[in-house]
Amino acid sequence: MSAGDKVILTCAITGVLTDPKFHRVPVTAEEMADAAEEAYNAGAAVVHCHFREQEPGQGAKPTWDVPVVSEICSAIRRRVPKIILNMSTGVVGPDISGPAACLREIKPELAALNAGSLNYLKTRKDGSWAWPPILFDNPIEKISSFLKVMKENGIRAECECFDTGILRGVGMMRANGLLEDPLEISLVMGVSSGMPAKPAWLPLLLEEMPEGAQWQVIAIGQKEVWDLHRKACGLGGNLRTGVEDTFYLPSGEKTYSNGKLIEALAEVVREQGREVATADEARKLYQLA
Repeated sequence: MSAGDKVILTCAITGVLTDPKFHRVPVTAEEMADAAEEAYNAGAAVVHCHFREQEPGQGAKPTWDVPVVSEICSAIRRRVPKIILNMSTGVVGPDISGPAACLREIKPELAALNAGSLNYLKTRKDGSWAWPPILFDNPIEKISSFLKVMKENGIRAECECFDTGILRGVGMMRANGLLEDPLEISLVMGVSSGMPAKPAWLPLLLEEMPEGAQWQVIAIGQKEVWDLHRKACGLGGNLRTGVEDTFYLPSGEKTYSNGKLIEALAEVVREQGREVATADEARKLYQLA
């Protein structure tokens, strides 16, 4: 079996603002380590992490408090020393001091780089806004600042693309010298105001993919995301799931288990005639080792 037949599975073990009072997402260091171990045992080579406030009764809001982030990452590394740690860096506004300080302290092997701006919108059935419209702003100056921190600390950027223009922009940033090979690209599909979670979009997106880039699909939604995973796997992509992205198994059953979601994703890989990559194999494919 060739390296191209191997599929890197990433587990996004908790969301950004999902309220743990209503949805059982991991928040504490122990819960995050439990989730990472469960995902790793099910086949995940990479764990993607957001970080939450730790005060009792809190946990619904993100934090960039370095001691909190360090405690969570240390717990994950102790519990699952082989897993590849991928840190979120998403922040609204020009001040990146919080995530930058965490990157310098933790030095993960991978970190998400939001590669362009998006009006983050969602409407209810009556047309009213589900939340006040948000500009998720990621201008070139902000991207450059993140890349400088990542380069100084030996961290590989995972370029998250929420729309087709953002994907095309990654190619331009490489041509300009801002981004360097090897490129890691995530197609974020299913955000209401971004690319839809539709399998038919993938062949067109791949036409815009920078040559030689490693790519994965981040499929956000409910039961419909599994057809997208199947299509992505069949076209040679890597895959990501976890309770940040969905609470629903292919059967439509709701789950709060990262392990069950990764088990289902591993089954998709086998159905498509490919094989799940180990963490060591993922490092070689991502050229981290």
